[in-house]
Amino acid sequence: MLLAIDIGNTNIVIGVFDSGKIVESWRLATRPDRTADEVGILLTHLFAHRQVPIPQVQGIVIASVVPALTGTMTDMAGRYFHRTPLVIESGQDETGMPVLYEHPSEIGADRIVNAVAAYDLYRSETARPIIVVDFGTATTFDAVSARGEYLGGIICPGVQISADALFERAARLPRVDVRKPASLIGRTTVEAMQSGLFFGYVAMIEGIVVRMRRRLTDDAADGRVVCVATGGLAHVISPETDVIDVVDVDLTLHGLRRVWDRANVRAAVQPGV
Repeated sequence: MLLAIDIGNTNIVIGVFDSGKIVESWRLATRPDRTADEVGILLTHLFAHRQVPIPQVQGIVIASVVPALTGTMTDMAGRYFHRTPLVIESGQDETGMPVLYEHPSEIGADRIVNAVAAYDLYRSETARPIIVVDFGTATTFDAVSARGEYLGGIICPGVQISADALFERAARLPRVDVRKPASLIGRTTVEAMQSGLFFGYVAMIEGIVVRMRRRLTDDAADGRVVCVATGGLAHVISPETDVIDVVDVDLTLHGLRRVWDRANVRAAVQPGV
């Protein structure tokens, strides 16, 4: 078994792989002040509840965009699983994907891991370019060439950040839940805000993906570019637009497994590693 941990700004997503398939997964709130023992006790209880034997975990791979928790998770892995994890913190060589970013260390580990998974899973036999949209704390758009190179991307505020900004900066506007409203044209302030947030967000996704597709089309053998969505709002947004081809909420976990596999293959062929 392989334990994959994605440490994001809002949530920590944990997956257990057995023979390449996810058999269990959990989502925890990200709290940078958690200790290694707190996380370890929580995980051991989750494993026990699902009857997953901890000794069968033979490897651990971690992607982190929260430096304060990276060391905590590494410490937890040693104490409670007796394993030294493979930690991906940025655009490192461990991913096996060429990175054409000017400063690879600036790229969030989750973005590269998502790109690896999306390219491996969805490029098709004609090796199409890939656009990955991740609906997280920030909404990110990442581009992968038909040759499997990470080209770069776009970072926008997440929809919840926009909702919070409206509430905090406008004295008479209430805090609202982000969801699809009953009508495009709101008849109350709450409905109007929900419509602006939801449909404005959909329009932003469509506009950026369309522009990225134009940029990447010439790189596709058959002229097609695949758009893969992941993250908490992927299933909510995708039915409202035709620019998203695939929704894969476990994309980051699948990418972590692939990075782990590649790292072990390289270690196996390098003497002394």
